[in-house]
Amino acid sequence: QVQVVESGGGLVQPGGSLRLSCAASGSIFRIDRMGWYRQPPGKERELVAVLDSDGRTNYADSVKGRFAISRDNAKNTIHLQMNSLKPEDTAAYYCNAGVVVVRFGALRNYWGQGTQVTVSS
Repeated sequence: QVQVVESGGGLVQPGGSLRLSCAASGSIFRIDRMGWYRQPPGKERELVAVLDSDGRTNYADSVKGRFAISRDNAKNTIHLQMNSLKPEDTAAYYCNAGVVVVRFGALRNYWGQGTQVTVSS
């Protein structure tokens, strides 16, 4: 079993900052990538930022220059530093981990339960 747990959401005023964290634990042989997705009210889930095991990042155009993803490999943890937040950043934020649980095993996606970020004055 693999568990993915997010933390750090909340209410913030426009222009403010928040830091989200996500930890993967359990039966893990290797983590290929970890990332953040979000689902605004009434909309589809969308990519925010992804970081792979080689350190390459991919950001949604809407967050480039404002958000930064980082990873602590030793702790199977990633963080999302969100600056200059806008009301349109309001969403449930979900952590995703691409995990191989045994050597030569298949890559599987695991999701956290989500954490709410609300940007409002």
